[in-house]
Amino acid sequence: MQNSELQEARDKMETLLETYTDLYDFAPIGYFSIDEQGLIMEVNLTGAALLGIERSRLINRRLQGFVDPPSRTAFLAFLKKVFAGSEKQICEMPLMNERSLPFWADLQAASASSLRGKKKWCRLAVSDVTALKQAEEVRQNLEGMAASNRELKQEIVQRQKAETDLKKSEAHYAQLFEQSLHQQEQLRHLSRQLLLTQEEERKRISRELHDEVVQTLVGINVHLASLTIKSPFKLGDLKKNIAQTQRLVEKSVTIVHRFARELRPTVLDDLGLIPALQSFIKDFTKRTKIRIHFAASAEVEQLNNTQRTVLYRVAQSALANVHKHAKATDVKVSIRKLQSSIRLEIHDNGKSFDMKRVLFAKRHKRLGLLGSRERVEMIGGKFGVESAPGQGTTISAEIPINGDGSQSTPEISGKITRLR
Repeated sequence: MQNSELQEARDKMETLLETYTDLYDFAPIGYFSIDEQGLIMEVNLTGAALLGIERSRLINRRLQGFVDPPSRTAFLAFLKKVFAGSEKQICEMPLMNERSLPFWADLQAASASSLRGKKKWCRLAVSDVTALKQAEEVRQNLEGMAASNRELKQEIVQRQKAETDLKKSEAHYAQLFEQSLHQQEQLRHLSRQLLLTQEEERKRISRELHDEVVQTLVGINVHLASLTIKSPFKLGDLKKNIAQTQRLVEKSVTIVHRFARELRPTVLDDLGLIPALQSFIKDFTKRTKIRIHFAASAEVEQLNNTQRTVLYRVAQSALANVHKHAKATDVKVSIRKLQSSIRLEIHDNGKSFDMKRVLFAKRHKRLGLLGSRERVEMIGGKFGVESAPGQGTTISAEIPINGDGSQSTPEISGKITRLR
Protein backbone atom coordinates (compact mmCIF):
# COMPACT_ATOMS: atom_id res chain seq x y z
CA MET A 1 0.00 0.00 0.00
CA GLN A 2 2.85 2.40 0.80
CA ASN A 3 4.53 1.58 -2.50
CA SER A 4 1.29 2.31 -4.36
CA GLU A 5 0.93 5.64 -2.65
CA LEU A 6 4.53 6.52 -3.39
CA GLN A 7 4.09 5.53 -7.02
CA GLU A 8 0.93 7.58 -7.27
CA ALA A 9 2.64 10.60 -5.70
CA ARG A 10 5.57 10.16 -8.08
CA ASP A 11 3.26 10.06 -11.05
CA LYS A 12 1.58 13.25 -9.87
CA MET A 13 4.95 14.93 -9.41
CA GLU A 14 6.04 13.90 -12.87
CA THR A 15 2.77 15.21 -14.27
CA LEU A 16 3.20 18.52 -12.46
CA LEU A 17 6.82 18.69 -13.57
CA GLU A 18 5.84 18.14 -17.18
CA THR A 19 3.14 20.78 -16.83
CA TYR A 20 5.60 23.20 -15.24
CA THR A 21 8.21 22.42 -17.86
CA ASP A 22 5.74 23.05 -20.66
CA LEU A 23 4.57 26.29 -19.11
CA TYR A 24 8.16 27.40 -18.45
CA ASP A 25 9.79 26.38 -21.71
CA PHE A 26 7.00 27.39 -24.07
CA ALA A 27 5.96 30.64 -22.35
CA PRO A 28 5.55 33.61 -24.80
CA ILE A 29 8.36 35.47 -23.04
CA GLY A 30 11.89 34.48 -22.07
CA TYR A 31 12.63 33.52 -18.46
CA PHE A 32 16.16 33.77 -17.08
CA SER A 33 17.61 32.95 -13.68
CA ILE A 34 20.79 34.96 -13.15
CA ASP A 35 23.08 35.74 -10.23
CA GLU A 36 24.53 39.05 -9.09
CA GLN A 37 27.29 38.95 -11.73
CA GLY A 38 24.76 38.37 -14.50
CA LEU A 39 25.63 34.67 -15.03
CA ILE A 40 22.77 32.73 -16.58
CA MET A 41 21.79 29.86 -14.27
CA GLU A 42 18.62 28.77 -16.06
CA VAL A 43 16.74 29.86 -19.20
CA ASN A 44 13.63 28.62 -21.00
CA LEU A 45 13.41 27.80 -24.70
CA THR A 46 11.79 31.16 -25.53
CA GLY A 47 14.70 33.02 -23.92
CA ALA A 48 17.21 30.91 -25.84
CA ALA A 49 15.28 31.58 -29.06
CA LEU A 50 15.35 35.34 -28.37
CA LEU A 51 19.16 35.23 -28.10
CA GLY A 52 19.44 32.84 -31.06
CA ILE A 53 21.55 30.25 -29.27
CA GLU A 54 20.98 26.77 -27.81
CA ARG A 55 19.93 26.67 -24.17
CA SER A 56 22.82 24.44 -23.13
CA ARG A 57 25.29 26.98 -24.50
CA LEU A 58 23.75 29.83 -22.53
CA ILE A 59 24.24 28.35 -19.08
CA ASN A 60 27.04 30.09 -17.12
CA ARG A 61 27.37 32.87 -19.71
CA ARG A 62 26.96 36.49 -18.72
CA LEU A 63 23.72 38.03 -19.93
CA GLN A 64 25.35 41.46 -20.27
CA GLY A 65 27.34 39.99 -23.13
CA PHE A 66 24.11 40.03 -25.12
CA VAL A 67 23.37 43.65 -24.18
CA ASP A 68 24.13 46.39 -26.73
CA PRO A 69 27.56 47.76 -25.61
CA PRO A 70 26.41 51.37 -25.04
CA SER A 71 23.69 50.05 -22.68
CA ARG A 72 25.76 47.61 -20.59
CA THR A 73 26.46 50.16 -17.86
CA ALA A 74 22.74 50.79 -17.57
CA PHE A 75 22.13 47.00 -17.41
CA LEU A 76 24.57 46.55 -14.52
CA ALA A 77 22.92 49.44 -12.68
CA PHE A 78 19.59 47.71 -13.28
CA LEU A 79 20.88 44.44 -11.74
CA LYS A 80 22.23 46.35 -8.76
CA LYS A 81 18.78 47.81 -8.09
CA VAL A 82 17.20 44.36 -8.42
CA PHE A 83 19.48 42.74 -5.82
CA ALA A 84 19.37 45.78 -3.55
CA GLY A 85 15.63 45.40 -2.79
CA SER A 86 12.66 43.15 -3.03
CA GLU A 87 10.57 45.22 -5.43
CA LYS A 88 10.26 44.41 -9.11
CA GLN A 89 12.40 46.52 -11.41
CA ILE A 90 11.50 47.33 -15.01
CA CYS A 91 13.52 48.81 -17.87
CA GLU A 92 13.89 48.71 -21.64
CA MET A 93 17.15 48.40 -23.51
CA PRO A 94 18.51 46.97 -26.77
CA LEU A 95 19.81 43.36 -26.73
CA MET A 96 21.68 41.42 -29.44
CA ASN A 97 21.33 37.79 -30.47
CA GLU A 98 24.12 35.43 -31.43
CA ARG A 99 24.27 36.98 -34.95
CA SER A 100 24.60 40.50 -33.43
CA LEU A 101 21.14 41.47 -34.69
CA PRO A 102 19.70 44.01 -32.24
CA PHE A 103 16.19 44.00 -30.83
CA TRP A 104 14.45 46.02 -28.13
CA ALA A 105 13.69 44.04 -24.95
CA ASP A 106 11.47 44.75 -21.97
CA LEU A 107 13.21 43.55 -18.77
CA GLN A 108 11.29 42.83 -15.58
CA ALA A 109 13.25 41.32 -12.63
CA ALA A 110 12.85 40.61 -8.93
CA SER A 111 15.31 39.07 -6.47
CA ALA A 112 14.64 35.49 -5.30
CA SER A 113 15.85 33.22 -2.48
CA SER A 114 16.97 29.63 -2.79
CA LEU A 115 16.49 26.83 -0.31
CA ARG A 116 19.55 25.12 -1.70
CA GLY A 117 22.08 27.69 -0.72
CA LYS A 118 22.84 31.25 0.22
CA LYS A 119 23.75 32.41 -3.30
CA LYS A 120 21.68 35.39 -4.48
CA TRP A 121 19.84 35.14 -7.76
CA CYS A 122 16.86 36.75 -9.48
CA ARG A 123 14.16 35.91 -11.94
CA LEU A 124 14.28 37.94 -15.14
CA ALA A 125 11.47 38.07 -17.72
CA VAL A 126 12.50 39.25 -21.20
CA SER A 127 9.98 40.34 -23.88
CA ASP A 128 10.73 41.37 -27.45
CA VAL A 129 9.14 44.81 -27.82
CA THR A 130 10.82 45.71 -31.10
CA ALA A 131 7.47 45.75 -32.92
CA LEU A 132 5.99 47.97 -30.21
CA LYS A 133 9.01 50.25 -30.38
CA GLN A 134 8.74 50.42 -34.12
CA ALA A 135 5.02 51.09 -33.84
CA GLU A 136 5.72 53.81 -31.26
CA GLU A 137 8.38 55.28 -33.50
CA VAL A 138 5.99 55.17 -36.44
CA ARG A 139 3.32 56.79 -34.28
CA GLN A 140 5.72 59.54 -33.20
CA ASN A 141 6.79 60.02 -36.80
CA LEU A 142 3.15 60.22 -37.85
CA GLU A 143 2.46 62.73 -35.09
CA GLY A 144 5.49 64.71 -36.17
CA MET A 145 4.35 64.54 -39.77
CA ALA A 146 0.82 65.56 -38.72
CA ALA A 147 2.25 68.49 -36.76
CA SER A 148 4.42 69.39 -39.76
CA ASN A 149 1.37 69.12 -42.01
CA ARG A 150 -0.59 71.40 -39.70
CA GLU A 151 2.25 73.90 -39.67
CA LEU A 152 2.54 73.57 -43.44
CA LYS A 153 -1.19 74.16 -43.85
CA GLN A 154 -1.01 77.20 -41.59
CA GLU A 155 1.96 78.47 -43.57
CA ILE A 156 0.05 77.84 -46.81
CA VAL A 157 -2.95 79.74 -45.44
CA GLN A 158 -0.70 82.59 -44.31
CA ARG A 159 1.05 82.67 -47.67
CA GLN A 160 -2.28 82.61 -49.49
CA LYS A 161 -3.47 85.45 -47.28
CA ALA A 162 -0.22 87.32 -47.91
CA GLU A 163 -0.61 86.68 -51.64
CA THR A 164 -4.20 87.92 -51.54
CA ASP A 165 -3.13 91.01 -49.59
CA LEU A 166 -0.30 91.53 -52.05
CA LYS A 167 -2.70 91.31 -55.00
CA LYS A 168 -5.05 93.75 -53.28
CA SER A 169 -2.11 96.04 -52.56
CA GLU A 170 -0.95 95.77 -56.18
CA ALA A 171 -4.47 96.53 -57.40
CA HIS A 172 -4.70 99.46 -54.96
CA TYR A 173 -1.35 100.89 -56.03
CA ALA A 174 -2.23 100.30 -59.68
CA GLN A 175 -5.41 102.28 -59.10
CA LEU A 176 -3.43 105.02 -57.34
CA PHE A 177 -0.98 105.02 -60.23
CA GLU A 178 -3.84 105.37 -62.73
CA GLN A 179 -5.27 108.20 -60.65
CA SER A 180 -1.84 109.82 -60.52
CA LEU A 181 -1.49 109.58 -64.30
CA HIS A 182 -4.99 110.96 -64.71
CA GLN A 183 -4.26 113.84 -62.35
CA GLN A 184 -0.98 114.55 -64.15
CA GLU A 185 -2.88 114.66 -67.42
CA GLN A 186 -5.38 117.03 -65.83
CA LEU A 187 -2.57 119.23 -64.55
CA ARG A 188 -0.95 119.34 -67.97
CA HIS A 189 -4.32 120.10 -69.52
CA LEU A 190 -4.93 122.79 -66.90
CA SER A 191 -1.53 124.35 -67.56
CA ARG A 192 -2.17 124.45 -71.30
CA GLN A 193 -5.62 125.90 -70.79
CA LEU A 194 -4.23 128.44 -68.34
CA LEU A 195 -1.72 129.67 -70.91
CA LEU A 196 -4.39 129.79 -73.61
CA THR A 197 -6.79 131.60 -71.30
CA GLN A 198 -4.16 134.13 -70.29
CA GLU A 199 -3.39 134.79 -73.94
CA GLU A 200 -7.10 135.11 -74.79
CA GLU A 201 -7.64 137.44 -71.84
CA ARG A 202 -4.72 139.61 -72.92
CA LYS A 203 -6.10 139.68 -76.44
CA ARG A 204 -9.55 140.66 -75.18
CA ILE A 205 -8.20 143.40 -72.90
CA SER A 206 -6.00 144.70 -75.74
CA ARG A 207 -8.92 144.73 -78.16
CA GLU A 208 -11.27 146.46 -75.70
CA LEU A 209 -8.62 149.01 -74.78
CA HIS A 210 -8.11 149.72 -78.46
CA ASP A 211 -11.80 149.66 -79.45
CA GLU A 212 -13.22 151.53 -76.46
CA VAL A 213 -10.72 153.41 -74.36
CA VAL A 214 -8.41 154.54 -77.21
CA GLN A 215 -11.29 155.56 -79.46
CA THR A 216 -12.90 157.45 -76.60
CA LEU A 217 -9.64 159.26 -75.86
CA VAL A 218 -9.27 160.06 -79.58
CA GLY A 219 -12.78 161.49 -79.53
CA ILE A 220 -11.87 163.63 -76.54
CA ASN A 221 -8.76 164.84 -78.35
CA VAL A 222 -10.83 165.70 -81.46
CA HIS A 223 -13.32 167.71 -79.43
CA LEU A 224 -10.53 169.57 -77.65
CA ALA A 225 -8.87 170.32 -80.97
CA SER A 226 -12.13 171.63 -82.41
CA LEU A 227 -12.41 174.00 -79.47
CA THR A 228 -9.09 175.59 -80.38
CA ILE A 229 -9.88 175.81 -84.10
CA LYS A 230 -13.34 177.42 -83.84
CA SER A 231 -13.21 181.19 -83.55
CA PRO A 232 -14.88 183.26 -82.42
CA PHE A 233 -16.28 181.09 -79.66
CA LYS A 234 -20.00 180.80 -79.26
CA LEU A 235 -21.09 180.10 -75.74
CA GLY A 236 -23.74 177.55 -76.77
CA ASP A 237 -21.39 175.57 -79.00
CA LEU A 238 -18.71 175.69 -76.33
CA LYS A 239 -21.00 174.29 -73.67
CA LYS A 240 -22.19 171.58 -76.07
CA ASN A 241 -18.62 170.52 -76.90
CA ILE A 242 -17.63 170.56 -73.25
CA ALA A 243 -20.66 168.39 -72.37
CA GLN A 244 -19.76 165.88 -75.11
CA THR A 245 -16.18 165.81 -73.94
CA GLN A 246 -17.31 165.22 -70.35
CA ARG A 247 -19.49 162.32 -71.45
CA LEU A 248 -16.55 160.78 -73.28
CA VAL A 249 -14.38 161.19 -70.17
CA GLU A 250 -17.09 159.59 -68.03
CA LYS A 251 -17.35 156.73 -70.50
CA SER A 252 -13.58 156.21 -70.32
CA VAL A 253 -13.67 156.22 -66.54
CA THR A 254 -16.53 153.69 -66.55
CA ILE A 255 -14.64 151.40 -68.92
CA VAL A 256 -11.47 151.60 -66.82
CA HIS A 257 -13.50 150.84 -63.68
CA ARG A 258 -15.09 147.83 -65.37
CA PHE A 259 -11.66 146.53 -66.36
CA ALA A 260 -10.46 146.98 -62.78
CA ARG A 261 -13.48 145.18 -61.36
CA GLU A 262 -13.02 142.27 -63.73
CA LEU A 263 -9.33 141.98 -62.92
CA ARG A 264 -9.73 142.45 -59.16
CA PRO A 265 -12.79 144.01 -57.48
CA THR A 266 -11.65 146.47 -54.82
CA VAL A 267 -14.89 145.99 -52.89
CA LEU A 268 -13.79 142.41 -52.14
CA ASP A 269 -10.75 143.70 -50.25
CA ASP A 270 -12.41 146.79 -48.76
CA LEU A 271 -15.87 145.54 -47.74
CA GLY A 272 -15.80 141.73 -47.94
CA LEU A 273 -17.17 138.80 -49.92
CA ILE A 274 -20.91 139.45 -49.55
CA PRO A 275 -20.82 143.06 -50.83
CA ALA A 276 -18.52 141.98 -53.68
CA LEU A 277 -20.95 139.23 -54.73
CA GLN A 278 -23.92 141.60 -54.45
CA SER A 279 -22.16 144.13 -56.66
CA PHE A 280 -21.19 141.50 -59.20
CA ILE A 281 -24.68 139.95 -59.26
CA LYS A 282 -26.28 143.38 -59.69
CA ASP A 283 -24.06 144.16 -62.67
CA PHE A 284 -24.52 140.62 -64.06
CA THR A 285 -28.32 140.89 -63.88
CA LYS A 286 -28.22 144.27 -65.56
CA ARG A 287 -26.13 142.94 -68.44
CA THR A 288 -27.77 139.50 -68.94
CA LYS A 289 -31.37 140.07 -67.74
CA ILE A 290 -31.10 136.74 -65.84
CA ARG A 291 -32.96 136.76 -62.52
CA ILE A 292 -30.76 135.84 -59.55
CA HIS A 293 -31.85 135.11 -55.96
CA PHE A 294 -28.99 135.75 -53.55
CA ALA A 295 -28.84 134.64 -49.90
CA ALA A 296 -25.89 134.92 -47.53
CA SER A 297 -25.06 134.72 -43.82
CA ALA A 298 -22.76 137.14 -42.04
CA GLU A 299 -20.52 134.34 -40.73
CA VAL A 300 -19.11 134.03 -44.26
CA GLU A 301 -16.79 136.94 -43.55
CA GLN A 302 -14.84 134.68 -41.15
CA LEU A 303 -12.91 133.49 -44.18
CA ASN A 304 -9.49 134.91 -44.89
CA ASN A 305 -8.68 136.94 -47.99
CA THR A 306 -7.48 133.95 -50.04
CA GLN A 307 -10.59 131.92 -49.27
CA ARG A 308 -12.92 134.83 -50.08
CA THR A 309 -11.15 135.33 -53.41
CA VAL A 310 -11.55 131.64 -54.31
CA LEU A 311 -15.30 131.66 -53.60
CA TYR A 312 -15.72 134.91 -55.53
CA ARG A 313 -13.94 133.45 -58.58
CA VAL A 314 -16.01 130.24 -58.37
CA ALA A 315 -19.24 132.26 -58.35
CA GLN A 316 -17.94 134.49 -61.16
CA SER A 317 -17.01 131.48 -63.31
CA ALA A 318 -20.28 129.64 -62.59
CA LEU A 319 -22.45 132.62 -63.52
CA ALA A 320 -20.40 133.17 -66.67
CA ASN A 321 -21.11 129.55 -67.67
CA VAL A 322 -24.82 130.07 -66.90
CA HIS A 323 -24.89 133.06 -69.22
CA LYS A 324 -22.93 131.42 -72.05
CA HIS A 325 -24.18 127.84 -72.01
CA ALA A 326 -27.07 127.06 -69.66
CA LYS A 327 -29.80 129.26 -71.21
CA ALA A 328 -31.26 129.59 -67.73
CA THR A 329 -33.94 132.05 -66.65
CA ASP A 330 -33.60 131.67 -62.90
CA VAL A 331 -30.51 131.27 -60.71
CA LYS A 332 -30.14 130.80 -56.95
CA VAL A 333 -26.89 131.79 -55.27
CA SER A 334 -26.42 131.02 -51.58
CA ILE A 335 -23.43 131.20 -49.29
CA ARG A 336 -23.80 130.12 -45.70
CA LYS A 337 -21.87 128.76 -42.73
CA LEU A 338 -22.22 125.10 -41.83
CA GLN A 339 -20.91 123.50 -38.65
CA SER A 340 -17.24 123.72 -39.59
CA SER A 341 -17.19 125.07 -43.13
CA ILE A 342 -18.48 127.73 -45.51
CA ARG A 343 -20.56 126.46 -48.46
CA LEU A 344 -21.20 128.32 -51.72
CA GLU A 345 -23.92 126.92 -53.97
CA ILE A 346 -25.10 128.12 -57.42
CA HIS A 347 -28.16 126.40 -58.90
CA ASP A 348 -29.71 127.20 -62.29
CA ASN A 349 -32.76 125.88 -64.13
CA GLY A 350 -30.97 125.68 -67.47
CA LYS A 351 -29.96 122.71 -69.57
CA SER A 352 -27.65 120.01 -68.22
CA PHE A 353 -24.33 118.89 -69.69
CA ASP A 354 -21.93 115.93 -69.80
CA MET A 355 -19.33 116.76 -67.18
CA LYS A 356 -16.77 114.20 -68.40
CA ARG A 357 -16.74 115.82 -71.82
CA VAL A 358 -16.49 119.31 -70.34
CA LEU A 359 -13.84 118.47 -67.74
CA PHE A 360 -11.59 116.20 -69.77
CA ALA A 361 -12.02 117.30 -73.38
CA LYS A 362 -8.54 117.80 -74.84
CA ARG A 363 -9.64 120.57 -77.22
CA HIS A 364 -11.64 122.44 -74.66
CA LYS A 365 -10.29 125.99 -74.57
CA ARG A 366 -11.90 127.22 -71.37
CA LEU A 367 -10.75 126.60 -67.83
CA GLY A 368 -14.34 126.57 -66.54
CA LEU A 369 -15.13 123.87 -64.01
CA LEU A 370 -11.61 122.44 -64.00
CA GLY A 371 -10.11 125.76 -63.00
CA SER A 372 -12.72 126.25 -60.27
CA ARG A 373 -12.08 122.80 -58.89
CA GLU A 374 -8.32 123.40 -58.82
CA ARG A 375 -8.84 126.70 -56.98
CA VAL A 376 -11.03 125.06 -54.31
CA GLU A 377 -8.81 122.01 -53.82
CA MET A 378 -5.74 124.26 -53.59
CA ILE A 379 -7.01 125.60 -50.24
CA GLY A 380 -8.21 122.22 -48.93
CA GLY A 381 -11.85 122.50 -49.97
CA LYS A 382 -14.31 120.28 -51.82
CA PHE A 383 -15.78 121.10 -55.20
CA GLY A 384 -18.97 119.44 -56.46
CA VAL A 385 -21.07 119.49 -59.61
CA GLU A 386 -24.51 117.95 -60.12
CA SER A 387 -26.12 118.10 -63.54
CA ALA A 388 -29.17 116.12 -64.66
CA PRO A 389 -31.69 116.52 -67.50
CA GLY A 390 -34.71 118.50 -66.37
CA GLN A 391 -33.12 119.44 -63.04
CA GLY A 392 -30.55 122.00 -64.13
CA THR A 393 -27.06 122.28 -62.71
CA THR A 394 -25.78 122.84 -59.18
CA ILE A 395 -22.20 123.91 -58.52
CA SER A 396 -20.95 123.88 -54.93
CA ALA A 397 -17.73 124.78 -53.15
CA GLU A 398 -17.17 123.99 -49.48
CA ILE A 399 -14.19 125.37 -47.56
CA PRO A 400 -13.39 124.16 -44.01
CA ILE A 401 -12.63 126.68 -41.28
CA ASN A 402 -11.45 126.49 -37.67
CA GLY A 403 -13.22 128.05 -34.73
CA ASP A 404 -11.08 131.17 -35.03
CA GLY A 405 -11.93 131.58 -38.69
CA SER A 406 -8.57 130.40 -39.97
CA GLN A 407 -8.16 127.81 -42.64
CA SER A 408 -7.89 124.19 -41.55
CA THR A 409 -5.67 121.70 -43.29
CA PRO A 410 -7.69 118.58 -44.07
CA GLU A 411 -6.81 116.07 -46.74
CA ILE A 412 -7.36 117.65 -50.16
CA SER A 413 -10.16 115.96 -52.09
CA GLY A 414 -12.39 116.88 -55.02
CA LYS A 415 -15.89 115.62 -55.64
CA ILE A 416 -17.66 115.39 -58.98
CA THR A 417 -21.02 113.61 -58.70
CA ARG A 418 -24.05 112.52 -60.69
CA LEU A 419 -22.56 112.25 -64.16
CA ARG A 420 -25.47 111.88 -66.59
